[in-house]
Amino acid sequence: MSTPPGPGPALPGPPPRALPEKAADTTAEAPWPVRVLSLKIGDYVDKMSPLWVEGQVVQLSQRGQTAYLTVRDPDVDMSLSVTISIHALAAMGMPLVEGARVVLHAKPTFWPRRGTLQLDARQIRPVGVGDLLARLEILKARLRAEGLFDPARKRPIPFLPRRVGLITGRNSAAERDIVDNARRRWPGVVFEIRQVAVQGTTTVPEVCAALADLDGSPDVDVIVIARGGGSVEELLPFSNETLLRAVAAARTPVVSAIGHEVDTPLLDYVADLRASTPTDAGRRVVPDAAHESAQLASLVGRARRSIAGQLDTQRRVLLSIRTRPVMVDPTAMLVPHRTQVAALRVRGHDRLRTRLVRETDRIGHLRAQVRAISPQATLDRGYAVVRLPDGTIARDASQLRDGELLTLVLAQGTARARVVGADGMPGATAEVERRATRLGKAKTPPSDRPTTVKARASRGRPHTRGATSDGP
Repeated sequence: MSTPPGPGPALPGPPPRALPEKAADTTAEAPWPVRVLSLKIGDYVDKMSPLWVEGQVVQLSQRGQTAYLTVRDPDVDMSLSVTISIHALAAMGMPLVEGARVVLHAKPTFWPRRGTLQLDARQIRPVGVGDLLARLEILKARLRAEGLFDPARKRPIPFLPRRVGLITGRNSAAERDIVDNARRRWPGVVFEIRQVAVQGTTTVPEVCAALADLDGSPDVDVIVIARGGGSVEELLPFSNETLLRAVAAARTPVVSAIGHEVDTPLLDYVADLRASTPTDAGRRVVPDAAHESAQLASLVGRARRSIAGQLDTQRRVLLSIRTRPVMVDPTAMLVPHRTQVAALRVRGHDRLRTRLVRETDRIGHLRAQVRAISPQATLDRGYAVVRLPDGTIARDASQLRDGELLTLVLAQGTARARVVGADGMPGATAEVERRATRLGKAKTPPSDRPTTVKARASRGRPHTRGATSDGP
């Protein structure tokens, strides 16, 4: 039986590629394997010296001779795993519980297989109350310098809020105290309740989230943050800087009701109103209906008494005015004035009548004077005015010419006459052809045929013949 031939000699492959020495030298064509990165991180962590770390214990377990802790930063959501021997843990001198603030002396270690970082603690100490209070005083001074405690920035609490936001523990006595006292004072009050953790590592993020939720609701007019009493360590979350700044930035007024009268977390200084206890907060966020009703009734009574007093005073004033003589007989004050007006009227009539008689007589005298000097009066006595053809008045016989047609103005009407002779003309005769023209109404109507008048000139007057008159 023949044996099969064995494999031939291995062919030489490509030489292994050198890895980059630094992380900055890596590329997509020349990356680091995961093992290399883990080893690099482990080498870097191993070079770190042991250090002191402060945190809050959130988990605690023990297996064999080793205790496993989870320590969380009290301000932000970051945590690290810690291992410590039970002998170092027992050296604290007091039992370690979850939520305790501790200081660890530990060496950072990195586990390449799991890619996790943890602390290998050699010593653990509890943070004393004195240290906590000293740190709070430093934070308090810094926030006061920034103006977060300034009374000028605090907003007033509404007199009667439409809806009250309440941030408190789950099924806590503080919630019952606030709700019961508020509804006892004002039965119609409405609450918007957010139940959160008020102790432990999740207190700050849960309270901040509930505050942001209620502050964004348009119906919530005031927010109450409440918790019952506790130790300094248990009330530390309500002195947390993150929570304090969230309260200062809220648009809705915030009421702090943390612990008892002697408890003064920094939230009391930042909030718009401090209530000594949750029960006090229930009394201060809403008015007392009974007190307000009594005060309203008192004000209504005072208003009624004031109005009644004013009405009584005005009634007396009106009565005194009505009893005056002038108001008893309103026409009495008009009697003297009426008599005076009547007398003035009579006097005016008499003076007017006398003036009219006097003026009438004066007009009669003036009329008589005018008539006496009027040319019409002269004509009425039988005279006539002789006008030449050019309209001028003839005053001398030498102005006349033989055959001229003259105009005679009589007392009643006018007449036409032709000159046939005048003094200074021998054997002269005048034939007057008269045609009368009435100016006014004639007493007897004129005849249809013209009247011929013959006369001889004598005493220097012209002789006329055949005159025609338009008048009577």
